[in-house]
Amino acid sequence: MHLAPLAIVSAMDEELRALLPELRGATRVRLAGRTFHCGHIRGHPVVLVLSGIGKVAAATTAALLIHEFEAPVLVFTGVAGGLHRDVNVGDVVVAHQLLQHDMDASPLFPRFEVPLTGRSHFAADPVLADALSAAARRCLDRAEALIGADRLRGFGIGEALLHEGLVVSGDRFVASQAHGAELRALLPEALAVEMEGAAVAQVCADFGVRFAVMRVISDRADDSAHIDFSRFVADVASTYTHAIIDDWLSNTPRP
Repeated sequence: MHLAPLAIVSAMDEELRALLPELRGATRVRLAGRTFHCGHIRGHPVVLVLSGIGKVAAATTAALLIHEFEAPVLVFTGVAGGLHRDVNVGDVVVAHQLLQHDMDASPLFPRFEVPLTGRSHFAADPVLADALSAAARRCLDRAEALIGADRLRGFGIGEALLHEGLVVSGDRFVASQAHGAELRALLPEALAVEMEGAAVAQVCADFGVRFAVMRVISDRADDSAHIDFSRFVADVASTYTHAIIDDWLSNTPRP
């Protein structure tokens, strides 16, 4: 009996490379310039893939996972800039809703609404999001053991927290105080900003596929957003992603 794989999509190569050693019975499939890594983790059939950066790349990846691999569940991981005042570097955000902050077909449609859908917000699967949140809490409770206290302090990370709520996406890396302030004014409830999640959400909604988005906060979406970005992804975000995904799969009943 064929079991459709759980799809785990990484925005950054470092995160994918952190997960690949866990894959058992690995095979590779090349489609549309992407390498899909198929196998098992913790007894679950999975497919791992790097999405590419931006909404189009992410949407293409999601559509391939659903259409070609028949994935019934899609989990997207990556980093994001913190928007809300309570969201800091080293925190984890699990999306409950996603929105494209650069979608603007006004005056034909309300700002942020995806034309012809009647909606601007796309909801993650609540059961899946709750399971990822529970895994994230357990991993953040042992952040010092996972990352190392000195390394965390080097990034200015104190007590890392979990946040749940709105994540916004757009095809622009938010790396200026002015743009970050603009988004905070327009979308005060937004916790974080990134470049793929809302596109994945729209594709999954079209196909009726369950999905969740989990992000590690790498910066505060301001003029310092590029500082030590690569080192943060390698030292912190990829470690969190590995630990959270492994915990989630370990606590999900096997098929």
